[in-house]
Amino acid sequence: MSFSAKDVAALREQTGAGMMDCKKALTACEGDMAKAAEYLREQGVSVAAKKADRLASEGVVAAFVSDDGSVGALAEVNSESDFVSRSDDFLALSNKVAKHVALSNPKDVDSALGEKFVDDKKITVLDLINQATAKIGEKLAFRRFDYQATKAGVVESYIHMGGKIGVLIEIACDKKVDKKALPVIQGMAKDISMHIAAFDPKYVDESAVPASEIEYEKGILKAQIINDPKAKGKPDNVVEKMIEGRIGKYLKEICLIHQDFAKDPSKTITVLLQEQSKALGINLSIARFTRFTMGEGLEKKVDNLAEEVAKLSK
Repeated sequence: MSFSAKDVAALREQTGAGMMDCKKALTACEGDMAKAAEYLREQGVSVAAKKADRLASEGVVAAFVSDDGSVGALAEVNSESDFVSRSDDFLALSNKVAKHVALSNPKDVDSALGEKFVDDKKITVLDLINQATAKIGEKLAFRRFDYQATKAGVVESYIHMGGKIGVLIEIACDKKVDKKALPVIQGMAKDISMHIAAFDPKYVDESAVPASEIEYEKGILKAQIINDPKAKGKPDNVVEKMIEGRIGKYLKEICLIHQDFAKDPSKTITVLLQEQSKALGINLSIARFTRFTMGEGLEKKVDNLAEEVAKLSK
């Protein structure tokens, strides 16, 4: 049975699904409108479309790391309510999305959504999310991800507070890690990831700090010193030395390697790396890290109880 553009438009009007989804459904069902509508329901597409304008500002950050630590990913998946974000079905979906990212290394979120799901090549990642939307009953969205891979180092992750914060880190090694050293490095990487979750450093070291940020901070510090009565009358060279000293302190605060290690404040992250390097006979360093806080930058839904009661009474 053939179908026309009008049939696609009619199915879209009936179900609220996108044009491409409707065309796909009609193709799969040989132009049968009733079967195509049922097909969309089974895929969860029409349900997802009808919820597309809702606000999904809750959710979790999920992680997946391969057993050998060679690849890993963070994925933020959002829901409408905190209640749903703590459900087993939603957590399972989020973990599947993170796994897909780690094993497929997509270009971006849109690319990932169109890819065949790594554990079921019959469906795409978007199909997976739409099916979960139909089952759970809320708008669900795959918002962002981070992918890391290493040839000689180790990738590790840490998820804090059930997915409210997620960290992914790559430990660089100067030679291939053997089976004996791997769990030791993974344990250290996990500890450093926990530290990152707690202290939120901005950069690995000074080399990663943009020059513009340093100049901006110097401007702030200079204004503070000029406006300080105690610094009044100090020569320019003294003021410059004061600024450099405070900039040094600022960099130590925002750079991971200079921070005091959360589990043992008597040593810095640099010292921790040096100790482990010596013990294992491997030169260890931090190549990069990513820290996601769930929902950062998203508009939050604010419930108004009075309005909800008024709606129910009408």
